[in-house]
Amino acid sequence: MTTRRAFIGTLAGGLLAAPLAAEAQPVRGAHIGFLPGGAGAAHRRQLEALREGLRELGYIEGETITITALWPKTPSELPELAAALVKQNVALVVAPPSDAVRAVRRASPTMPIVFAAVADPVGSGFVASLARPGGNITGLSQLNVELNGKRVELLHELFPSRRAVMLGLAPDDSPALAPGDTIIQETERRARALGIEVRLLPVSRVEDLESALGRLDPRRDGGLIVLPTILALVHAKTIADLALKRKLPSVGAFRPFVEEGGLMTYGVDLDDQLRGAATYVDKILKGARPGDLPVRQPSRFLLIINLKTAKALALTVPPSLLLRADQVIE
Repeated sequence: MTTRRAFIGTLAGGLLAAPLAAEAQPVRGAHIGFLPGGAGAAHRRQLEALREGLRELGYIEGETITITALWPKTPSELPELAAALVKQNVALVVAPPSDAVRAVRRASPTMPIVFAAVADPVGSGFVASLARPGGNITGLSQLNVELNGKRVELLHELFPSRRAVMLGLAPDDSPALAPGDTIIQETERRARALGIEVRLLPVSRVEDLESALGRLDPRRDGGLIVLPTILALVHAKTIADLALKRKLPSVGAFRPFVEEGGLMTYGVDLDDQLRGAATYVDKILKGARPGDLPVRQPSRFLLIINLKTAKALALTVPPSLLLRADQVIE
């Protein structure tokens, strides 16, 4: 049986077949770095998803590609680990969240960087525009600015309170929750449209989570919107446990939050994002400039509802919401 590619190659006297075959081949001897936002199971799952994407493109770890992964126990370790990766002369670094991107950029302004979990690439100053990033950074956006407005709607649909609290778990020096942050602005805008009074509860130390959430009462404060920060993913279980303890209906951005007992999440599948990042890695290794590769925005979003948690909170999930859910945890 003759394939279409073989047929075209025959017609062209072999002139086209060789370049096409070369394009399909992985780059041999490539060395890349991987710097996630933490060292938990969710972050290690991200590396496995990246590996899966690279395997689909023909890369074999240990043969055609080497991946050096460094695991920060806390975000404060990111600058040191980023510098360590740069010293290893990697060809590029896959740095999924914003804080990791900033750390790598500070360590080397010219290092090619592929992100996979950045909420607002333009607002963060990583790219000039989504279509033409410019510079040496590109990747996949989470669209968390727009999605956080949707999370307000979903929480209100399940728990129609006139109040809500935004949990912002981030260090004091984190630009993620700086004044004018676009995610906070969009959350407030959508809340006003729904007649909801929303306030920010900033927490800069994980040790303060219990006391901060322990002061909340759903009858007085409404539901809990967990803002998509790097620490919110790292400490998803702690936040989910405390929210359940305080009987707070909650919505988050990351799958681990609802798997650990949060009421629901709405957002992109980070594993899918990391598999998609492999395509950028492949193109850059083959000579493409990051600034010429448009930032990819997700087209699929997952709504996951934990019915066990809803029952513990004495909440009835509307059938219309259940029908829209991509996954229900019972």
